[in-house]
Amino acid sequence: MTQIAVLPGDGIGPEVTAAAVRVLDAAHPGLSFVEAPIGANAIATVGEPMPADTVRICSESAAILFGAVGGPGHDHLPPDKRPEAAILGLRKHFNLYANVRPARVFPGMETRSPLRSELVDGMDLVFVRELTGGLYFGEKTLTKEDGHETVRDVLIYRDYEIERVARFAFALARMRSKRLTSVDKNNVLLSSQLWRRIVIEVAKDFPDVKLEHMLVDNAAMQLVRDPRAFDVIVTENMFGDILSDEAAMITGTIGTASSAALNSAPDANGFGLYEPISGTAPDIAGKGLANPIGAILSAAMLARYSLGDEAGATAIERAVSETLAEGPRTRDLDAAGGASTNAVADAIVARISKVAA
Repeated sequence: MTQIAVLPGDGIGPEVTAAAVRVLDAAHPGLSFVEAPIGANAIATVGEPMPADTVRICSESAAILFGAVGGPGHDHLPPDKRPEAAILGLRKHFNLYANVRPARVFPGMETRSPLRSELVDGMDLVFVRELTGGLYFGEKTLTKEDGHETVRDVLIYRDYEIERVARFAFALARMRSKRLTSVDKNNVLLSSQLWRRIVIEVAKDFPDVKLEHMLVDNAAMQLVRDPRAFDVIVTENMFGDILSDEAAMITGTIGTASSAALNSAPDANGFGLYEPISGTAPDIAGKGLANPIGAILSAAMLARYSLGDEAGATAIERAVSETLAEGPRTRDLDAAGGASTNAVADAIVARISKVAA
């Protein structure tokens, strides 16, 4: 029996992850789910954000279904002891170098976007974000120099790190519309100059994919001007973090935003970590108000990329699309009659079960 590690984490993480487990179990029966602590929950129970037993359970599993980590009360801790260190640690430990973040406007959701509905109708793009290099993983120092506090965050990229995520992005673009936009800051940063040079070299192995280069500030503007002009976007760690959140909000709510962190090609059925990007949302945690769709769509990605179950992934995505169009919807999408987290999950499971029957 295939094992899936379930790391609910903090805030709304346990609620949305439980919903995702139910939906994945309906679409792909026969899985076993093993839960383990992570983040602030793990700090409270075992004293550290990423316990060794949790890492072991993940190592024994085909994939990780992740909730969220973070919350108040840990700012006094050093960075490597805070809840957020757990997700960075898992990415590094399992070499999860490619972060796939779709940004899609589902039918009926066009008016939820902060942009005019005609600008987002049919929007369906994917970010491929390099996930284990760059500023987030470079050396960090805070010292006194000449009487002034001086901070350094070191941005490090190695050629192979850029090459492998570029190859991943080209392969994914080949599976979609064969269009790839590489985002960098080539006019200022030496790291971006290396990035662009390597992407151009990799492009020679994918002559059927049309490659475009775009500076990150221009990319931020073009996403607002015409998000439908993009299909697959590949970029470095921090740029991808920021731009993918921008794209998620363009769709109308971050509550439907899913992600996968993978350590192999998109068609390799490899190991991955799957999580919604909505965060812990402590203000609504435990109230049954959280939108579970980001977690549920992450489970669909798990079915596709780690289980090789395209039919199961498609069934989840179809059930989500129908539920968004017909209801019920959570409060972030329907302020007047928002349904509970469990009610939305029930509706999606029912639609999957109906098709299966």
